[in-house]
Amino acid sequence: MRVLVVEDEERFAEGLRGGLEADGFAVDVALDGVDGLWLAQENSYDVIVLDIMLPRLNGYRVCRRLRAGGDWTPILMLTAKEGEWDEVEGLDTGADDYLTKPVPYAVLLAHLRALLRREAHARPAELVAGDLRLDMATRIVTRAGRAVGTTPREAAVLEFLLRRAGEAVSKRAILDHVWGGDFEGDPNIVEVYVRRLRNKVDRPFGRNSLTTVRGHGYRLVPDDP
Repeated sequence: MRVLVVEDEERFAEGLRGGLEADGFAVDVALDGVDGLWLAQENSYDVIVLDIMLPRLNGYRVCRRLRAGGDWTPILMLTAKEGEWDEVEGLDTGADDYLTKPVPYAVLLAHLRALLRREAHARPAELVAGDLRLDMATRIVTRAGRAVGTTPREAAVLEFLLRRAGEAVSKRAILDHVWGGDFEGDPNIVEVYVRRLRNKVDRPFGRNSLTTVRGHGYRLVPDDP
């Protein structure tokens, strides 16, 4: 899952980035409304965390412009402002949910997951390829009815491939979506994670669902016994 955080409190934004990345999300951060609007318009995100009191362009206006442009990415408004009319205005401009800071990280994460589940047409409760399954709520991976232990990042790579089952997916696309477009590490990290997944969901079951597309990337195909 790819998340855009638009938040001008840099320490809070970086703390949120760290928590979400540890839970397997790819995270981009913007520190003002203009940059946040530009990122949201230029990239594809699964959910946006949007502060209201932002420099240059406030969160209400960012949300309103996105909705006016036909962008219906789920938006969680996060703000230090209190009062029912602030919440009403946030929801009326097109936000999907609203939380007041300070908010426990576990609560924020639960709200994000709830938003993601609401997009039922794009985000089914379970992703399936043959007998390989990923439960979107619990993040539990199973194959042939047996639970397979995965890290949050492994599950994120598998989810991206499951969403595009049967398609050839480039290493760059996996890197951008799972690690984020500003990732500066070794791009071969994708190969490392695909190898880990093969060792967990393919080889122990005698399968070959994670295939290499020479010169391009990978393809996940159903591979039943």
